[in-house]
Amino acid sequence: MLKYFSADWVFPVSAPPIKNGVVAVNSDGTIEEILTKEEAAKLDLKVINYKGAIVPGFINTHCHLELSHLLGQIPEHTGLVEFVQNIIKNRQSEEEKINAAMRDADQTMVDNGIVAVGDISNQLFSKGIKENSKIHYHTFVEAMGFNPERAEAIMACSIGIKKGFAPLPASIVPHAPYSVSPELFELIRQDAEDHNSFISVHNQETENENAFFEDKTGGFLDLYQFLGLDISFFLPTQKTSLQSCLPYLKEQKTLLVHNTVTSKADIQFAKANNGKLYWCLCPQANLYIENALPDVDLLIAENVKITLGTDSLASNHQLNILSEMITLQKHKKVDFEQLLTWATINGAEFLELDRQTGTIAVGKKPGLNLIQLSADFTIESDQVQRLI
Repeated sequence: MLKYFSADWVFPVSAPPIKNGVVAVNSDGTIEEILTKEEAAKLDLKVINYKGAIVPGFINTHCHLELSHLLGQIPEHTGLVEFVQNIIKNRQSEEEKINAAMRDADQTMVDNGIVAVGDISNQLFSKGIKENSKIHYHTFVEAMGFNPERAEAIMACSIGIKKGFAPLPASIVPHAPYSVSPELFELIRQDAEDHNSFISVHNQETENENAFFEDKTGGFLDLYQFLGLDISFFLPTQKTSLQSCLPYLKEQKTLLVHNTVTSKADIQFAKANNGKLYWCLCPQANLYIENALPDVDLLIAENVKITLGTDSLASNHQLNILSEMITLQKHKKVDFEQLLTWATINGAEFLELDRQTGTIAVGKKPGLNLIQLSADFTIESDQVQRLI
């Protein structure tokens, strides 16, 4: 039996918004019809009417579910180097506390209309949550190790964790340029190529990252000292971190996450070297850690594929893609329909879920969210009502 949902506006994403549109959904959530108000009126349907706008389910392309127990535990505005040190100092906890926090975070994302998540994992803790979730998770098993002599051992460990997540979808990914050796990058790229999988990597969250690669200065020297790592073997590349490390991934489909200090030269270099790049923005985490935002106008001008993420509850007060959209609308004046594209179909494309989700289209099961917009399509609230 079909249910018919209508609102002041329906945003299919793949087509122009429909004023007072009607969406017909069957019992398993598949879209059967999309009608105008006039078409629906002729059929004398029993329509459920709402005030607001109906949009597809949201895609969160960057999250760390296993850090959910750190909500409120990490100070804000410390900068990335101190933030990383605080994560290392505080992430260990009782297993039940970690599991309870992950369950709550997962349910919160469901309630916030998120239907798919690209989730970073360093351990197997989150498997049980993901197996039983309403959300589709793709797990990014994060490998890190800057010492080239440890590359093969680290990769072997990551392969074991990836196998442990089976049969759930997972791939092995590098943490960041400053924490992965060229040798480990190569092993990760080869594994992705062998399994036709995609990669996610933290990129240029702080000027310290570029300084380390350009001339071996900046705050990361303090981080390596804190970790007790001898990095005397490392020679600066005299290039930014992105330009130093992106070539290791060759043409592998890759999500660059954060991009807080990425320049026009970096973007143009990236586009010239890899035609399969997506750029993930996590604005609330950027404000939490560095109190800075990426040059969003530049990314738009360069016509790159942008997605949205929440990062973790260690660096955010909530896991809510609509809230991330509000932050970008407030601080960067991004058009709502552009934000919606980033929050839905672009993320679905990266996670290779665009045949099922990302747009309101016949035959898809995208989920339907009801949100509140002003007359000029300004988001009025971060509250989401999940219709299906």
